[in-house]
Amino acid sequence: MNKATCASLSALVNAFKTLPGIGERSALRLALHTLSRNQAGGQMLAHALLHSLAHTQSCQMCNNYSDTEICSICHEPNRENNICVVENPIDLIAIETSGSYKGYYFVLMGHLSPLNNTGPEELKIDKLLKTIQNKRIAEVILATGATVEGEATAYYINQVVKQFSCRSTRLALGIPLGGELEYLDAGTLSHALKARQPMDSTYDRN
Repeated sequence: MNKATCASLSALVNAFKTLPGIGERSALRLALHTLSRNQAGGQMLAHALLHSLAHTQSCQMCNNYSDTEICSICHEPNRENNICVVENPIDLIAIETSGSYKGYYFVLMGHLSPLNNTGPEELKIDKLLKTIQNKRIAEVILATGATVEGEATAYYINQVVKQFSCRSTRLALGIPLGGELEYLDAGTLSHALKARQPMDSTYDRN
């Protein structure tokens, strides 16, 4: 920042710049708006941020963010005996919000990436295996992303869970509802072809 910006304002701008997708100008606008028009909102944001940083922890079973050692989903006794493996908490939220899945989850907090020194230990794969064993999971649903890293992560987990007597499946990736083939990339079409199902079984579900 230049001389027209005081030290405290510069510090606030730099703090906003740590957020994804926020550059210098956007950070400056947010900082000025907070100081001039929404100081109450700024105080609420500061309090919520400090509270979350101090009290949020990882669930001992699913690795998702939680206020307690065991999160509310893992505490539910009537969940289906499946576990859906996702890369990030936002993926868990998306699946849970859809209402189409009633089992348990495990959040990897990333994917395998040798270039970034992210291996099985960083993804807490041992915790996943312990959860599968303790809950006697019947099916492991691999819902990692359709990227090279996501596919590699799904493949690795599929290999290590073979030691248990549970079914391992990959989340179907393909053509979205209402999608036109001409607008889809080759990777999406490839997944759609590999995940194809018999017509009878498809329509029997409707």
